[in-house]
Amino acid sequence: MTPATPARQTSIMLKILLVSSTLAAALCAPLAAQTAAQTVATRQIGTATLQNVPAIPAEVSEAVQRYQNSRSADFEGWLPDGSMLITTRFAATQQVHHVAAPGAARRQITFGSEPIAGALVVPGTSRFLAIRDNGGDEWFQLYLRGLTGTATQLTEAGTRNLSPVFSSDGAMLVWSRATKGSAAYSLLSLDMAAGGAPKAIYQSDGSISPSDITADKARLIFVRGLSNREDQLFELDLKSGKATRIAPKAEMAVYQDVRYLPDGKRIIAISDRGSDTRQLVEIDLATGAQTVLTPGLTWDVETYDLSDDGRLLAYAINEDGFSRVVVQDRVTHRALPQPELPKGVLTGLKFSRDGGKLAIGLTSATSAGDVWSWDMAAGGLKRWTTSELGELDPANLAEPQLIRFKSFDGLSVPAFVYRPKGVAADVRTPVIIDIHGGPESQTRPIWNYGAQYFADTLKATVILPNVRGSDGYGKRYLNLDNAEKREDSVKDIGALIDWIGTQPGLDAQRVAVYGQSYGGYMSLAVMTHYSAKLVGGVERYGISDWTSFLQNTEAYRRDNRRAEYGDERDPKMQAVFAKISPMANIGKITKPMLVMQGANDPRVPQSESDQVVAKLRSGGNETWYVLFADEGHGFQKKHNNDLRREVETVFLRKLFEGAGK
Repeated sequence: MTPATPARQTSIMLKILLVSSTLAAALCAPLAAQTAAQTVATRQIGTATLQNVPAIPAEVSEAVQRYQNSRSADFEGWLPDGSMLITTRFAATQQVHHVAAPGAARRQITFGSEPIAGALVVPGTSRFLAIRDNGGDEWFQLYLRGLTGTATQLTEAGTRNLSPVFSSDGAMLVWSRATKGSAAYSLLSLDMAAGGAPKAIYQSDGSISPSDITADKARLIFVRGLSNREDQLFELDLKSGKATRIAPKAEMAVYQDVRYLPDGKRIIAISDRGSDTRQLVEIDLATGAQTVLTPGLTWDVETYDLSDDGRLLAYAINEDGFSRVVVQDRVTHRALPQPELPKGVLTGLKFSRDGGKLAIGLTSATSAGDVWSWDMAAGGLKRWTTSELGELDPANLAEPQLIRFKSFDGLSVPAFVYRPKGVAADVRTPVIIDIHGGPESQTRPIWNYGAQYFADTLKATVILPNVRGSDGYGKRYLNLDNAEKREDSVKDIGALIDWIGTQPGLDAQRVAVYGQSYGGYMSLAVMTHYSAKLVGGVERYGISDWTSFLQNTEAYRRDNRRAEYGDERDPKMQAVFAKISPMANIGKITKPMLVMQGANDPRVPQSESDQVVAKLRSGGNETWYVLFADEGHGFQKKHNNDLRREVETVFLRKLFEGAGK
């Protein structure tokens, strides 16, 4: 793929904008028909269709740019000469860059209007795989390329290709593939030297992902994901094609980042088998017996890496949202010199091929995210990148405070609170409750420019709770909102609203709820329960009806979601869904709502937003709607994210100012 000239890029973008504008208008046609009885003011900005959204003041656009010009650096891989590949954004989208040495310039390698989702170095070479979709549709393709030259697409258009793994010598590549309209997955392999078409080596009626290949390329570990609470491990004989389940009698557990140990007889993984938290474990392939490598931990192991010879082990522990890195000898368990890192959240951890250096990616509440290396012999920490915060002064940024509040049943629920810098403790500020997606996700003290922006620009306190069902607090906590217990997490927000009312520095009369994806569902659900205590809500691509969502989410993920949320085909769960779905309770929402959606979203399709907007408006509720024609589940292009933040600002400011009168 030859990089386009600036003139060519401009021409391409103009064509994209023209096509996207036409597409957006077509996509909005059904909604326009449903709301024909109302006056809906519609206008177009780039690829976005805006309904009932007023003009954006210039000062809002300027304020947004101050925060959204920040960028991060994420580690992607070591090259044989000791240099690095990272991903960062210099224009509208995240692309792959090469960094030759600590502090050296970032040289852009990939160019395109679509963001790179990740990159994987071919072992022993300077080539890498770039992973990219189109317009946020999540039908990812794999592209092979070097530091110069053009890219070669290895995968078939219209398929979803993920979890690529190489053999240790870089000669064999295996990945998983899904196709549209089917829940089946295939494992494909490619001989990197011979090239040609990939070969299907295994097929499954559910989600599977390759994890590691033995050094002799005779066997492969893959993971079958049944739900976010249950995985099954299999070993595939690559000659016979026979798959054998590992530890078939073991209790239900999750397994992450499974790899062979050098002897090929044992594997290492992160798992919660036999534990409330995720530990680092070794498993004997013949017997299924498990040995815990991190006994006594009360927090999850979030990630790890192992040197190629299997001797050096580095892992990170998620301690109440913050990362702590541990480096040790895997065989003797002797602790090695430990890197002293800034307090934050890990984004990368990878040994160099010779085991001499450890790459560490880290972000924090006041740092967008950068990459360091730890010298295993000398013990020195070197910073490779220094990412920009734009025009922001880190000294003026809010430092989140970790608090806990009691829910309706006595459960202690953690939350991070961003209070505007410089506002006196007794001054009552408006409040934005920002609920994460997932639901098995976790709000952590990363670079959250949205929270920082709202705290500064709107002088609002932003509270990010980890309600029951959140990751990072053990599997008991994770499972507290499953199936018919779904609304218990909504009650957690009700308890948070009550807690806000007891705080002298928070204005209980000016509280808004805000969320995306599953957090979008939570925003809608909270509005149906507590509309009288809120000034309004913002939801991006949220679930509005459980039955229609489960029927319309892409087939490759449907069974996994049913395992988490409940099966709409079960009459008992259908009755629960009929009761708790926001669409069934829209009449209880009496305050304004802002809804945003990507037209290419395969997870929560556009129909979920269309139907809730139409029903809100049919009840006379003030509803703003923004639809991006070239985005999916999340807005990845900078200009779209800028517009999204501008609209949110105008909407929330109107809510808070109106409530203050």
